[in-house]
Amino acid sequence: MASLRGVSDAGVSDAVSDAQDDLLDTRRLDSPEQPIRVALADDHAQMRRSLRQLLESEEALEVIAEETDLAAVQRTLDTHAPGVLVLDLGVYGGSSIGAIRRLRKAAPDTRIVVLTVDDDPVFAQHALDAGASGFVLKEMADADLPEAIVRAARGREYVSPRVRARMRGLGGTANGDSLTARETEVLRLIALGHTSVEIAGMLRLSPRTVETHRARIYRKLGLSTRAQVVQYALGRDLLGA
Repeated sequence: MASLRGVSDAGVSDAVSDAQDDLLDTRRLDSPEQPIRVALADDHAQMRRSLRQLLESEEALEVIAEETDLAAVQRTLDTHAPGVLVLDLGVYGGSSIGAIRRLRKAAPDTRIVVLTVDDDPVFAQHALDAGASGFVLKEMADADLPEAIVRAARGREYVSPRVRARMRGLGGTANGDSLTARETEVLRLIALGHTSVEIAGMLRLSPRTVETHRARIYRKLGLSTRAQVVQYALGRDLLGA
């Protein structure tokens, strides 16, 4: 099996249940009933070659297409309907969480496994919230990707263990369901770069009330910087982009 370690471009279950699922997934890889049809989307030729070699070493997996850009990915989904799309969001010219939503809407029967160098747990949660079934670090692809694809094909999630461990620290609230409508609006304005005083004037609140909302938002979402707020807002399409 080809190793992807060193490539520079480079929801969590109960532990017992995970161990049982891991064993079942491994057995399925060894004795597949029907190969899982996989499409690769990555804009780096060396990475695509390594991924194809990795996946084709597994009898359970069949690589049916390699794509490098958005238009080609969409054509592949339309014409080949792969069971799983392994997606480096770089093919979109950036880490667009909205791209996952659009692809899932266009091809609801194709599961998406995100392959990335970004180990930010908030980013991972955004990807899962948007409809991804897997989140795999490129440096761990040789160990994690085949299993992630099998789980995705079975309608289950898989997150690289290092990221999964950090996601537990988010307290299970990173999906934002616990935010009130007012907190969501304050979050949006923070992401747009407004100060607490400016937000207070826009929403007809006191600056102290805005600061209280800000503190609750950061605590609920497990965020610590404005950059993370911006990333969260983009992932939720709260900025109108």
